[in-house]
Amino acid sequence: MDAKDLSRVIARHLTAMRRFARALAGNAFDADDLVQIAAETAIRKRRQLRQPERARSWLMTIVYRAHLDLSRKPARREAPLSDPDAAPVPRATSSQDARLACAEALDALDALPCEQRAALTLVGVEGHSSEEAARILEIKPATLRSRVSRARGALRAAVDAAPERPPVRAIRGGQS
Repeated sequence: MDAKDLSRVIARHLTAMRRFARALAGNAFDADDLVQIAAETAIRKRRQLRQPERARSWLMTIVYRAHLDLSRKPARREAPLSDPDAAPVPRATSSQDARLACAEALDALDALPCEQRAALTLVGVEGHSSEEAARILEIKPATLRSRVSRARGALRAAVDAAPERPPVRAIRGGQS
């Protein structure tokens, strides 16, 4: 496969690569870096792709390995400031960012139709098997699996469509 053909394949799987990278990295900026590294690696090592029909899993493996490589390196340093006298803006703790992300996910869950929300909660949160959850909701297991699938798709769409929020700034007492 030549570089041009592989570039088309990468473009076709770019959304999935970004979604996976975002799940691994935890933020859009690092996810973009992972996808960039993975695309460059894939083009450089394109001769290793022996089965073109497995390109998606091959690309996801490269994204995962890029994540592992970056996580093993020492923490990245922030880019130098243009004004040497300027102090960096304090960032909120990751727990605050996690709380905001959790609140957004709960809002998206609350927006689901009741049937989908119930099915997803029983299976995904409470850990019931499909058969057990279907019995609780008095529906067929196939119907339950369909509802869970639609709910997961809707949540994915809601998360993907959510605008990127600016970083939360830590506020120190007494400063203006």
